[in-house]
Amino acid sequence: MLALIGLVVVIVAVLGGYLLERGPLAVLVQPAELVIIGGAALGALLAGNPVHVLKQIVAGLKGLLKPPPYSKEGYLQTFRMCYELLNKARKDGLMGLEGDIEEPDKSEIFKRYPDFLADHHTRDFICDTLRMAVLGGVDPFDMDQLMEMDMEIAHHEASQPVAALNTAADSLPGLGIVAAVLGVVITMSALGGPPEEIGHKVAAALVGTFLGVLLCYGFVGPLASILSKSVDEERNFHQVLRVLILAFLKGNAPLQALEFGRRAVPARLRPSFSEMEKECKNLARAAAASKTAAK
Repeated sequence: MLALIGLVVVIVAVLGGYLLERGPLAVLVQPAELVIIGGAALGALLAGNPVHVLKQIVAGLKGLLKPPPYSKEGYLQTFRMCYELLNKARKDGLMGLEGDIEEPDKSEIFKRYPDFLADHHTRDFICDTLRMAVLGGVDPFDMDQLMEMDMEIAHHEASQPVAALNTAADSLPGLGIVAAVLGVVITMSALGGPPEEIGHKVAAALVGTFLGVLLCYGFVGPLASILSKSVDEERNFHQVLRVLILAFLKGNAPLQALEFGRRAVPARLRPSFSEMEKECKNLARAAAASKTAAK
């Protein structure tokens, strides 16, 4: 949502400054220039990228309308879920997780965390890693390499829409020049006509350059930047899970493994140890109360 507010600020600042200088707003309304620049940029985007990248771009832009997926509260909920999962593994052994990781949609633990189930990539990352641990025979070092490879592949795929948008942004000033040149060609064909008509055509040509630069640095470029930051935040989130799971597989207790993961959280989103411990204690109390009620 903040990205949309920023785009509105760009429009208000540019048009507001133009109107303060008593610029005629009607001159900026040049549908033909917008068709040339926007159509050419869209065509280049379609020609230069496969369908799955285009779908990722659309999905990423839709995601800008939602709250940020990674927050301090979100990390606390993740730690809470991991504490439940690792406690079960400590009590029942890793084999006790087989039902949860094979059918996560039916897992009593995962059902309590719908956001986790909706995030298919994170769900698969955790379940596939724990599946290897359940099968056994995999050294923690090799498990770490496996998780790192998974993260690298995911990061590369998630970065493709960002690269595509950056390429489109870089092309917009050039396409603006194309529109301006076409405007000059039209202007040259009108030489000898009324000065007002020639002036209007020159203004239209210059608007093409203006639109190309504005769309590049004021719209498409910032959208590519915010998508890039979203990709980095997702990688940071998976890095936390990687550190946490690896710490547990090396023999640390669940709460100790969570502390390893907490230290990997970016500072601005990192909950304190007491906050994380409180979540775990509340979970333990709830589980004890549930057992008492069942008896």
